[in-house]
Amino acid sequence: MFINSLKISKISYFLSLIAMITINSKAIAVEDLSFPFNADSGKYWQYTSDRVMGGVSDGQVTLEQDGETYYARLTGNVSTANNGGFIQFRSGVSFANSEKEGKNLQGVRLNVRGNGETYYIHIRTNESWSPSDYYATTFIANEEWQMIDLPFNKFERRWSKDSALDPKKIRRFGIVAYGKDFIADVSVSTIEFYY
Repeated sequence: MFINSLKISKISYFLSLIAMITINSKAIAVEDLSFPFNADSGKYWQYTSDRVMGGVSDGQVTLEQDGETYYARLTGNVSTANNGGFIQFRSGVSFANSEKEGKNLQGVRLNVRGNGETYYIHIRTNESWSPSDYYATTFIANEEWQMIDLPFNKFERRWSKDSALDPKKIRRFGIVAYGKDFIADVSVSTIEFYY
């Protein structure tokens, strides 16, 4: 099923990444590790919210454009009512063959802006055993575009704080508005995975 609540912006198609990242189970291995959003990226991303488990949060993802720059914009109302509390956009990905000259990926770099709130990145791996088993870290999205580096050693596994994130086992990546009642508004123009 494609993006349920995704609305088409006036400027372009659905939000996306380049052809390396997919939302289905056939995620393919990395070749280029920089993924700017572009006009053809919608098929690689999926919007979801706590409504899949009975929550009442409401949101959407749109692809927008600022000059030459395309970006995905996640907006909505996050509500913790009815055991809820998240909206997100996510994609399947595989870094199984990402080792380069004996080095593994060290983290993710985002170009983001937003409304000054704290947002999350949730990463699921081959070892994730339930929907609530993931690695996470936070970032603040301020009003101006900024590049943010988030090293993998800062990600914590929700159910096992002493478990280290192995980038070669990553299988799903999401940008998430989570955990409290607030109005979400976060934009991402580029996602890079760095060594």
